[in-house]
Amino acid sequence: MKPLERHETGEQDMFRSRLDQIINLKHELVTLSKTVSWSFIEARCGEVYTQGPGMPPLPTRLMAGLAILKYTFNLSDEDLCARWVENPYFQYFCGEEFFLHELPFDRSSLTRWRQRMGEERVAALLQESLSVAVRTGAMAPQDTRRVVIDTTVQPKNVMFPTDAKLLHRAREKLVTLARKTGLELRQSYKRVGKFALIAHQRYAHAKQFKRAGKALRKLRTYLGRTIRDIGRQIAGDEQLQDIFRQPLHLAGRVFEQRKRQVAKKVYSLHAPEVECIGKGKAHALYEFGVKVSIATTLHRSKGGLFALHAKALPGNPYDGHTLAEIIPDMEKTIGNGLDRILADAGYRGHNAPPTHTFKIYTTGQKRRMTPAIKREMRRRAAVEPLIGHIKKEHRMDRNYLAHTQGDAINAVLAAAGYNFRLLLTWLRLLLRLLLAMLFGAIRPLHA
Repeated sequence: MKPLERHETGEQDMFRSRLDQIINLKHELVTLSKTVSWSFIEARCGEVYTQGPGMPPLPTRLMAGLAILKYTFNLSDEDLCARWVENPYFQYFCGEEFFLHELPFDRSSLTRWRQRMGEERVAALLQESLSVAVRTGAMAPQDTRRVVIDTTVQPKNVMFPTDAKLLHRAREKLVTLARKTGLELRQSYKRVGKFALIAHQRYAHAKQFKRAGKALRKLRTYLGRTIRDIGRQIAGDEQLQDIFRQPLHLAGRVFEQRKRQVAKKVYSLHAPEVECIGKGKAHALYEFGVKVSIATTLHRSKGGLFALHAKALPGNPYDGHTLAEIIPDMEKTIGNGLDRILADAGYRGHNAPPTHTFKIYTTGQKRRMTPAIKREMRRRAAVEPLIGHIKKEHRMDRNYLAHTQGDAINAVLAAAGYNFRLLLTWLRLLLRLLLAMLFGAIRPLHA
């Protein structure tokens, strides 16, 4: 069933005051709520629902507003719920007419809404942030024709992986599941496995690598025995085989992987999609997560440097080989064609669409570099601080959303939250400018 969307009714209540009577209507969140095209977001997000029997879902404006507030102010789901109850501006932004002292939704509703929308429909929030920037004068449409593109790593919320901890944790998960299903294992290796893990960590810290390797082999042996013991006991039982299929497959991958011998390694048991991406930096040689493409305008707009596009790129592809997918998706998001794209040397040898082959310029390029393009190439590094702000202040520095879909959704919402933060600043400054002009015009009259 489709959601029952909320619209302004103007109703009065004898026992409650309307929000528009107790808040400052010149506040930037109020102005932003009136500028956002909620009908566009409702139409895009409402495509996943069909008419039929059942309980109607929560209003789209409520859930989309919560997603915008979460990533604009860098809040967790728990903090967002706590702030929403006590902040009338948050409630007004989400479409409420009267102040509520209790949440009209459950915290888990945020997770289910994100999963149901997916990356394609969540991208409507990023698209709407750019539309609002154009409508408010913070950005001109022609600003989006020349862009800078780069990639970064969106780290996952995982522990730094080591073979010893992975082997130990894989055995623990199998033993726990075996107890839940009533299997009697020959040995759980709980005590000796813990001692072997502690010994490995101590020997590795002391650089006694032969002894550390012996403890590591013990951990691998314990895991192998557990896998074979469970395999013998569930043979012929289809129900148990279905229960243990995924855990045994994951544990088997951990058991078999060796250094530089497996193409797709497991770095986290609760997030097996995590990839190891080499950074080549002294302070962070490797990061564990997913590669993300970020694009921004070449020149700074009036309202700031807006993020035009963000997309997760699973599989750790070569930067230049992502343009065939990124460029059409970016043009669909911004609604404009691209005249020029500036990138670093990592995009050399790209596979851009034939229509854009000669519109790509990379660092160190010699051919087709006019003096004007050389001056523009000095602006290429402007994407770096934008990436830093999105990662540090808008929840891309550590992704807590599960699975590959969570990686994609978090990247898009982080870019949208960054844009809405710029818009709030722009609207606040615009209001101050209007008030200054107003008072400047009034003062001579009193004089």
